[in-house]
Amino acid sequence: MTDLGRILVMLGGLILLLGLVLILAGKINLPIGRMPGDIVVRGKHSTFYFPLMTSIVLSILLSLVLTSSTVCGGKLTAWGINA
Repeated sequence: MTDLGRILVMLGGLILLLGLVLILAGKINLPIGRMPGDIVVRGKHSTFYFPLMTSIVLSILLSLVLTSSTVCGGKLTAWGINA
């Protein structure tokens, strides 16, 4: 049960860190969420937004991080979690 608590705390910290990164990215005008290839359709009374290119870039980055963790023995050693 303590492992579950540790995982939840780490997940919460990761979400907090991601939120801070997104706030800072907005302040320094990084194109997160406004990349070429993101789909935006504006109507009279509605807007449809689908961040296609942003999703692809984030998927590639997460794949690289998770692949590098498995190459390093299959453990996310920074968090003490067996992957």
